[in-house]
Amino acid sequence: MKLTISLQGESYGFRDLKQLFAAANEERSGDILAGLGAEHAKERIAAKLLLADLTLADIRSHPMLPPEEDEISRVIEEGVDEQAYQRIRHWTVGDLRDQLLSQDSAGVQDISKGLNSEMVAAAAKLMSNLDLIQAAAKCEVITRCNTVLGGRGRLGSRAQPNHPTDDPKGMKASIYEALSYGVGDTVIGINPVIDTTDNILRLFHETMEVIHRWNIPTQNSVLAHVTTQMRAIEKGAPADLIFQSLAGTQSGNDSFGINLRLLEEADQLIQESGTAKGENRWYFETGQGSELSAGAHHGIDQVTLESRCYGLAKRFKPFMLNTVVGFIGPEYLYDSKQVIRAGLEDHFMGKIQGLPMGVDVCYTNHMRADQNDMDNLAVLLAAAGVNFIIGVPMADDCMLNYQSTSFHDIATLRELLRLQPGAEFAAWAESMGILQDGRLTALAGDPTRLM
Repeated sequence: MKLTISLQGESYGFRDLKQLFAAANEERSGDILAGLGAEHAKERIAAKLLLADLTLADIRSHPMLPPEEDEISRVIEEGVDEQAYQRIRHWTVGDLRDQLLSQDSAGVQDISKGLNSEMVAAAAKLMSNLDLIQAAAKCEVITRCNTVLGGRGRLGSRAQPNHPTDDPKGMKASIYEALSYGVGDTVIGINPVIDTTDNILRLFHETMEVIHRWNIPTQNSVLAHVTTQMRAIEKGAPADLIFQSLAGTQSGNDSFGINLRLLEEADQLIQESGTAKGENRWYFETGQGSELSAGAHHGIDQVTLESRCYGLAKRFKPFMLNTVVGFIGPEYLYDSKQVIRAGLEDHFMGKIQGLPMGVDVCYTNHMRADQNDMDNLAVLLAAAGVNFIIGVPMADDCMLNYQSTSFHDIATLRELLRLQPGAEFAAWAESMGILQDGRLTALAGDPTRLM
C-alpha cells in the first residue's frame, strides 16, 4: 500500500490505515479530541488522494481491528459475499465511489454484497454531501414487522412519547398527539426512565393497549437495556420489537453491557416469544462518538467505527435502525455543519450495507446548532430516501433533554416532498379522517378525538 505522497513540495506520510482513514475524514471534533484526524486542510487532501488509490483488497487485507481480537470484526468479515468481493477486489476506493454514483439501484445492490464496513466508510470519506444523498437514494431497503417499512415515496416516523416519570397519562397524551398528525407508523417507542423489569413490562402493556384499542397498524418498542426487555418478555410482555444500542467495537459493546452471544440469545427470544407477525424484529440505535466516549475506539476514527456498527446490525436483519446523530454533544460533533455531514454519512453507510436506516435529526443545547439546522438536515435526508425519522412533542424531548423533530415537522416534510406514511398506516389514518388523499385534513393535530 502507498501511504506517502508529495503535494506542492511537501511530503505527507501515514503509518497505517487507521491514521490514513482518520486524516481523510471531514473535520470532526471527536476525532480531534482523540488525537486523530488531519491537522489542516492540506493534510486532509493528501489523505483523500492516497485513500482514493487504495484497492478494496488493500483494505480487507489490512484490518484495523483484526478478527482474532474483536468479535465485531469477525461478524463483518463473515458478512462479505465472496463471489461479489472477487469481482470488485481490484477496484480502488475512487473506483468504488464512481460506481456507486453511476450504477442504477440494482448495480449498487450487487456491489454492496462484496463490501465490508471499512470499504463503505472509505467511500463516504471521498464523497460530497450531495454524493452521499445521491448514492443513498438508490438504495431501497424494505423490512417487515407488523407493517412494512421502506419503499419509494414513503417517509416513516417513530412516535417517541417519553415522559420524565414514565407517567402513563402523559405518555398516552403524546401518543395521541403523534397519531393525530399521522406519526407513529414505524413504531411507538418509549425511552423509559426506570429500567426495571416490572416497569418495562407495564410500558409494553400500555403501548399495546393503545395499539389494540384503536387497531393501529404499527409496532411497539420499549428502549430499555436488552436484558431488562428479555426479562419482561419472559414474564409475558407483548413486545413487537426488541431494542439495543450498538457500538462498533467489542470493547465498546462491553461498555453497553452486551456481546454477540447476548444479542443472539435476545434474537432467539424475540423470534419465539415476540408478538409481531413479520420476521424483522430488532430495533437498533447507533451514533458517532459512542466508542470514543467509552475509551473503546482503538485509534479508529468516528466514521469508520459507525460503519462497523452497521456491519454488526445487519447480521440480525433488523426492522429498523437509526443513528441518534447529534445526541452525544459537541465533544464529538461540534456544530451544525458536522451534525449535517454525520447524518448524511451515517444514512449512506447504513443504506449501502442493506439496512433500513432512520435518523434522529437532533442536537443538544450546548452544541453550536439550532432548529433551523435540523430542518435543513431533515429535508436532505428525506431527499436521500431515509426510511424514517423521529417525532417528539414540539421537537423537545422533556425526558432525554435534547432537541429533535416534531410531529408537525414530519407532516410538513411529507407534504413538501409528496411522501406518505407506511401504506397500512396511511389507510388507517384515512379511515380515521386524519388524512384524505394522502394529505392532512382539518381534523389533523387534534388528539382529543383519540382520547
